[in-house]
Amino acid sequence: MSIPELIASYWTLAGDASPFDGKETSPHSFQSRVQAAARAGFKGIGSTYSDLIHNIKKHGYSGIRAILDDNRMKFFEIEALLDWFTDGERRRESDAVRLQMLRAAEKLGAYQIKIAGDINGDWPVSALAGPYRQLCAEAAAAGTRISLEVLPFTNVKDLSTGLAVVGDRAINNGGLLLDIWHMNRAGISYEEVAGVPRQFVAAIELNDGPLDVIEPLLEESIDRRKLCGEGGFDVKAFLASVERTGYQGPMGVEILSHENRARPLEEAAQQIFDSTMLQFLR
Repeated sequence: MSIPELIASYWTLAGDASPFDGKETSPHSFQSRVQAAARAGFKGIGSTYSDLIHNIKKHGYSGIRAILDDNRMKFFEIEALLDWFTDGERRRESDAVRLQMLRAAEKLGAYQIKIAGDINGDWPVSALAGPYRQLCAEAAAAGTRISLEVLPFTNVKDLSTGLAVVGDRAINNGGLLLDIWHMNRAGISYEEVAGVPRQFVAAIELNDGPLDVIEPLLEESIDRRKLCGEGGFDVKAFLASVERTGYQGPMGVEILSHENRARPLEEAAQQIFDSTMLQFLR
């Protein structure tokens, strides 16, 4: 496999910030994160909705774009849109976020918007395909792409379900996001990953972790991830399976853990980049 360009997913360099605890906005400035990512070797960086809105208010779209351009960031991603398939109040709230994300994607030239299925687990999967295609059409108009993450704690918990949502007709700016953590926790074999048709693979994310499961899957995904090569996952085997799909785009690195949140920013960026790059050595 040729060595891909790497994206520092939002939580990787967010510092003392964590999903679902009211502390989603990074204490590190956007500029310092982008600079640290660039110095380490990353070619892209991510933002959550709350962090994005914070920085739009602080820098404006032109200021954010200047920071990205000054540091030669090729890829900017936004995460994660939820409830895009629902109705009622959930859908009204999701649509407000969606509008802001799409506007930001257009203004900032975002590479992708990451989305997820139903964390509550009560929405029928059959109701997702139509809204997914509509969302992809809106993203195309904004010049970006939609990556649906397969997550074992949502109703899109395996590859067959994910493929059912994205349909049997590939969309140029949409597909599945396959994260090695969630493949392992969902019991999805690397052989299954290798069998996903290239046209349905939108994004790849890397990390490592322990083989034992001691917490609920959602909590574990937030607190127990390790740098590539420091856990029990066979990262190189996963990369070999990705290569067999024919995917050749950038790859995200997503590290969420108590340990990583305590790392100094520059140290985190360099250690994570270096440990990930080692996985591409034969």
